[in-house]
Amino acid sequence: MSTEKRPPLDRARVADTALRLLNETGLDGLTLRVIAKELDVKAPALYWHFKDKQALLDEMATEMFRRMIAGAALDPSDTWRERLLKANRGLRTALRGYRDGAKVYSGSRFTGLVHVEHMEETLGLFTAAGFTLAQAVRATSTSFFYTLGFVTEEQGVEPLPGERREGFDVAERARAMADFPLSAAAGAEIFHDWDQHYEEGLALLVAGIEQQYRPTGPWPSVPRE
Repeated sequence: MSTEKRPPLDRARVADTALRLLNETGLDGLTLRVIAKELDVKAPALYWHFKDKQALLDEMATEMFRRMIAGAALDPSDTWRERLLKANRGLRTALRGYRDGAKVYSGSRFTGLVHVEHMEETLGLFTAAGFTLAQAVRATSTSFFYTLGFVTEEQGVEPLPGERREGFDVAERARAMADFPLSAAAGAEIFHDWDQHYEEGLALLVAGIEQQYRPTGPWPSVPRE
């Protein structure tokens, strides 16, 4: 019998193992039983740390965020546009690093306050640029939803960069839609050039935010009584 000591089973170790397995199994195949087998424990041992799979997904999403911001300090000299672009490009890159990364992240809740410092600084930057707090929230959350939705669809075609699922042959799609020439030709726009597609959509979003809210400068402070 081996006398080698195993690392203690804790939330961090379980989440790290789950994220590593995610690229092998995808979200549907990532069961508590599979994770427990990898950790060489019985599945019930995981319930000491996570009450159900969603609780584990919450911790996985939190760990994804921790890794995303590690060593990436916010630049206080950013304009609101630069911050929006950097944040969303960074999020897309992080999500694409995991099979079904966007699905894991979507609907999950952070298990701590790891995100609050970034959120506070970003909202402060936007309000200083002339957005009301409500406008700053709409601008940042809408761009977040765009990125999350975009990567969800992107990973439906390319689960990982360079990997393509069956059933997304653009030429075959075009042949099947031969009686609908515009729809047939649209396949090349929809299912290729993801980077360009994403960047154009993000640019449209930034332009729309500016047009809708027209931030003009510092948000005036509330006068004292």
